Amino acid sequence: MIGPMVTGSSRHPILRGGILAMLAALAFGVTTPLIQRYGRGVGPLPSASLLYAGAALASISIAGKREGREAHIRSRHVGRLVLVAFMGGLVAPVLLTWGLQRTTATNGSLLLNFEAIFTVVFAWLFFRERIGPRVAMAMTLMVAGGVWLVMSGVARVGGLGLGAIAVVLATMAWALDNTLTRPLADLDPTEVVRWKGTLGAGAAATLSVILHQPFPRLDATLALLACGATGYGVSLRLYLLAQRRIGAARTGSIFALAPFVGAGAAWLLGDRSGDATTLLAGALFGLGVYLHLSETHGHRHQHAPSEHEHLHRHDDGHHDHVHDPAVPGAHSHLHRHDARTHEHPHAPDLHHQHEHES
Repeated sequence: MIGPMVTGSSRHPILRGGILAMLAALAFGVTTPLIQRYGRGVGPLPSASLLYAGAALASISIAGKREGREAHIRSRHVGRLVLVAFMGGLVAPVLLTWGLQRTTATNGSLLLNFEAIFTVVFAWLFFRERIGPRVAMAMTLMVAGGVWLVMSGVARVGGLGLGAIAVVLATMAWALDNTLTRPLADLDPTEVVRWKGTLGAGAAATLSVILHQPFPRLDATLALLACGATGYGVSLRLYLLAQRRIGAARTGSIFALAPFVGAGAAWLLGDRSGDATTLLAGALFGLGVYLHLSETHGHRHQHAPSEHEHLHRHDDGHHDHVHDPAVPGAHSHLHRHDARTHEHPHAPDLHHQHEHES
């Protein structure tokens, strides 16, 4: 069938998702220099365990009446949850905390931009999310800025810059986590955060005991739990809500604002390690983020018949099935889409994962 033009707020689909991604970046970015400060002298495994325990605790505090309206996690999702918890809840934070202890807070924060680069690449490989000339140019600028920072770190310490390399590897693990999480973004985000936080914290805590890495004193423990609640719990929930609206690649790209927030927070906390190299890298990163945010996309496209479950409304131009009696507002249930063709601005959300000729 030929569908109607989609109107209303969906004429600018990147706006709401972009705002959610920027809020996620803010929540994550402010914690980076704090993790470096309170994680100093703490093993990477106890740090990772406390960060994700904080995320799990945050998921309990933000659970509310909207939770019952979302699609719930089923047994078929458990394997994917275990994998993303391993990558994002264990491997990435261990690498990050280890790396932040061996590089400056400012450079460590800016190097987190590599997460956006890897996420765009993985989103294209896994979900064929379109990478046009604008996105390709943004990625080129951000890679150049990241390489510049790594090489400047090598020159300063006269070595391999292992701290910077560890942070970059952490961003790769998180990018893989972001991409694998994309199918979970249409489920209840509170449940996803709770599962991921609990699994990640449990695995890291178990390894901490096995490898005899002690947990820190009470003040550092509470600080890392608070960082986890904000930078991993609240931030991940916002990130998932952004992903369901604008896809993995664009969410990851906008999330690249987080390192600039982190660098600013590090400066306010007294880290004056930034220099002309940092400013140049920041300018390249900033231009790359601008290119991502200013992207628009719309064309005539087809929707194949499908059946799935997620939170939806009946006034968005895609959900026209009938309830008896009528169900107002947003709700979730298993529903079917018939084939349709229409044209409107869109992003690669659950309903717009189609192929492009170029």
